[in-house]
Amino acid sequence: MKSLLPLLVAVGLTGHAEARSLDTIRSLGAIGLCAHPNSLPFASKAGDPPGFQVELGQALARDLGVSLRLDWIITMYQMRSAGCDIVMDVIADREAQGETNLRFTKPYYHTGVALAVPSASKLTSFASLDQSTKVGVQVGSVAAMLIGQRHVPTSTFGFEVDSLDALSNHEIDAAAVTPANAAYYNQTHPDKAVRILPLDESEANLNWNVAVGMIRPDDQLRDAIEGALERLRADGTIVKIYQRYGVALQAPK
Repeated sequence: MKSLLPLLVAVGLTGHAEARSLDTIRSLGAIGLCAHPNSLPFASKAGDPPGFQVELGQALARDLGVSLRLDWIITMYQMRSAGCDIVMDVIADREAQGETNLRFTKPYYHTGVALAVPSASKLTSFASLDQSTKVGVQVGSVAAMLIGQRHVPTSTFGFEVDSLDALSNHEIDAAAVTPANAAYYNQTHPDKAVRILPLDESEANLNWNVAVGMIRPDDQLRDAIEGALERLRADGTIVKIYQRYGVALQAPK
């Protein structure tokens, strides 16, 4: 199961594509969402459950008066040709987005990379890691780089769920994962539940605000998505969607 968060930091989108207008989307009757087909709790092509990115996309589409079209992508390069209009869980930072040319809404929650540990662990933060603690990290991640620089032993995994399994099996002492993946793991593995440490705000590169990314909106579409998102925040829809996957949202910082 794979999050699109790293993908959305690195993906390069062409800056020459024609802006998609709100009128065009309403005339077509659908807005397109790019998502990974096998990345619960984020999204799933199987649709049972669909993932919080898909559910939020559906809620946004309903507010705009259109349906949601799902464009399934596996790699960053596919977003160039997928033809979608929005992506979820984008890091709301211009520098982090680099040259993606994504526009994004105001952030609607705060997340990052946290440590998942056994219930009896004495670890309290990234600062408490030392040469006696082995940490599961996702291959190529910022967390892997930062932890490696401190000479803390690591085990590398392709997917965060694999590191959580290793943690539950006592193969490692901690796992550096997104809170969403850890929370969903606890919901789906109640007999193997892990403890999720609070985000370590002293680690600036491991904390970020999250927004809806818009690939090539005109001003009217951007304003419409902003307005829809604000209404969904105000009426509690967004919080309820994420709660269904065991995820407790933190307010943007």
